Amino acid sequence: MGKGQRATQVYRSTEFIEQRRDEDGLVLGGDPFKLAPSTSASLLESEANGKAAKASEASTKTIVVAKPTRAAETESGELESVPTFILVTTYLSYLMLIIFAHLRDFFGKLVYPEMYVQLREQNGFAPMVSDFESLWTRRLYGRIRDCFNRPITGVAGGHVNLLERVSFDFNRSFEFTGRVRNVLNLASYNYLGFAQSEGPCADKVEQAIRENGITQASTRAESGCTRLLVETEDMVARFVGSEAALIVSMGYATNALNIPALVSKGCLIISDELNHSSLVSGARLSGATIRVFRHNNMASLEKQLRNSIAQGQPRTHRPWKKILVVVEGLYSMEGEFCKLPEIVELRRKYGFYLFVDEAHSIGALGKRGRGVCDHFNVDPREVDVLMGTFTKSFGAAGGYIAGSRALINHLRLKSHSAVYAEAMSVPVLAQVSSSMRMIMGEDREHALEGQQRLDQLAVNSRYFARKLAEMGFMTMGDPGSPVIPLLLFSPAKIPAFSRECLKRNIAVVVVSYPATPIITGRVRFCISASHTREDLDYALEQISEIGDLLLLKFHKANVDKERIARIDADIDALNITGIITRRSVC
Repeated sequence: MGKGQRATQVYRSTEFIEQRRDEDGLVLGGDPFKLAPSTSASLLESEANGKAAKASEASTKTIVVAKPTRAAETESGELESVPTFILVTTYLSYLMLIIFAHLRDFFGKLVYPEMYVQLREQNGFAPMVSDFESLWTRRLYGRIRDCFNRPITGVAGGHVNLLERVSFDFNRSFEFTGRVRNVLNLASYNYLGFAQSEGPCADKVEQAIRENGITQASTRAESGCTRLLVETEDMVARFVGSEAALIVSMGYATNALNIPALVSKGCLIISDELNHSSLVSGARLSGATIRVFRHNNMASLEKQLRNSIAQGQPRTHRPWKKILVVVEGLYSMEGEFCKLPEIVELRRKYGFYLFVDEAHSIGALGKRGRGVCDHFNVDPREVDVLMGTFTKSFGAAGGYIAGSRALINHLRLKSHSAVYAEAMSVPVLAQVSSSMRMIMGEDREHALEGQQRLDQLAVNSRYFARKLAEMGFMTMGDPGSPVIPLLLFSPAKIPAFSRECLKRNIAVVVVSYPATPIITGRVRFCISASHTREDLDYALEQISEIGDLLLLKFHKANVDKERIARIDADIDALNITGIITRRSVC
């Protein structure tokens, strides 16, 4: 057994990196990723010293073997009770905006008819868009366009370089000022901090380009199937715990082009009402019948299953060829986990096929980063189709479908993503392979860094959510989610929050109708393992000031102590790596 293999064995047995931590479990001092041993040799040399140090510190530390998270047993994902005054003023605000928008359009069509040509029938052709859709885009979204699609340069890591722009025509067009601002990035899906232009992953990418070039410029069905692609697919299958996997070069297409290869006319898709657009597109393209159940409501899902099985297909009442239930592992707009254990129980009871989209959960959830199955201790073989993307946790692009070998062989022959789409390029494959090997502890020189990133992300997420709750903000999501939505409600507060954050050099994503229900406009914080304690504390301080300015602390007088206690308990029991000290080592 070589040094690298021995180092991996040591890492897997200890499953914890001894570091100086504060009372919230955050690593103290500098870049958290530079504290792990840089090579296998240094790890093995420190093993003997580590044993002696642990023996001397045993009297001052309390070691707790934590239990798996119990998010499935709580209703933390449900929206908290909203004050009636907030609801009424939110509806009134939207009503006033729409009324004034219609008035401006009415008079505008009379005074400036040439500006509304696209909304009228021309030469027998209907308008390209409906009047209300155009109204919303021009009069509401257009006024706050500066809060969206902000251009950046460089890598979207813990901090990002933002290209400054201004508008002199009410956001109809923008001009660059030539200035670049470095801002704290709470807007990008960079959960494990692998979005880096330097480091071990970047070095592996450069090496792969020198050895294999950039791309094959072909589909995998012709000349795009390379050894690197096959090896990466085998690694993905081992990582998620399935027999085989298929890699697709585009994350959206992973759903949109593979679902039609799984179901067709005569089949039934039962979909969560908050599923991603790519799942909706794939379901519509398949030709299957689509029915929707209430978000994360198992009673609604079971009712749909019972009715569908009892009644069969419309008109003929023949049995369905297949019934496919489609859910997401982590819903990125809500920060909530799917209730996978309960869905698996229903699968055993009714015998449907289960499709789980792990675009946001793979790499970010579970003590080993293996996604929602790892988080809930569910056997991956209980899920028929596991889908995920490489854009969120791996700093790459594209996605994968994992399942039985028969399923993957079928998709390789029938899916448009395999037959017609280009194969994944060499740099992206190298990034996926190197980051996944690091998470799995198979990188000999960086055996501990992957697990450290998982640990840091989990602690950062819980710390940030707890502090927001303590301040009196109304948040959504399950404890441990790296996506933390904070409710803003009022349409005026949505752009105001984004602009105030930008003034303080913080980049955030704000979301409103139609992406969310009309009353639940929100800002969505994306936490990363690359964020340091100083980054989080600075963001919390500035967000608290903005909350006071915009009157967003709805629970300031009555902080939700039960929610804070639940998050505190989750932090105390944090066991992403297996063992954690209760007392900070200073």
